[in-house]
Amino acid sequence: MVRSDARENRARILEAAREAFTEDGATSMNQVAQRAGVGAGTLYRNFPTREALVLAVYQDEVERITGTVPGLLAGGPPLDALRLWTLDLVEAMRRKHGLGDALSPSAHQTITEQTYGPVIAAITELFDAGKNDGSIRADADPGDFLQLTGALWRAASTPVDRAPHMLALILDGLRPQPQR
Repeated sequence: MVRSDARENRARILEAAREAFTEDGATSMNQVAQRAGVGAGTLYRNFPTREALVLAVYQDEVERITGTVPGLLAGGPPLDALRLWTLDLVEAMRRKHGLGDALSPSAHQTITEQTYGPVIAAITELFDAGKNDGSIRADADPGDFLQLTGALWRAASTPVDRAPHMLALILDGLRPQPQR
């Protein structure tokens, strides 16, 4: 069993790392430790390498995002929940892009493999709710949707954030089409 102070230290380190790496992908481990208010030993005991820390930040963010699905579905119609969830995902993808500078190509592959399944499961849950209430077309595919959202984080990084408009177009494409 992990002591509560150890859990708190780990959480502070992850939060400090998320902020630091988003601001500057070249942030050092010592800078993260200082920002988190922990010693280097505590940092390295939790995360033996910089890459392990970056991977943990990614994993933590994916768990946070995928964990919001039930609450979003409880709070409104499935398409609204999908829109809110996707905007959160887009923002996380933008932050992830900043974190990406801190990862090797093999670590990029690892994080993609670790996060793809949970993200697809979250989209599937949102799609299933929409298919059940008739607001999302029966042939909508979570993998296709995830590929389309890849363009949204780049649109959100431009001087004029085009992501909400582009997402509205994508969501319109998910609606059942009238019979011809």
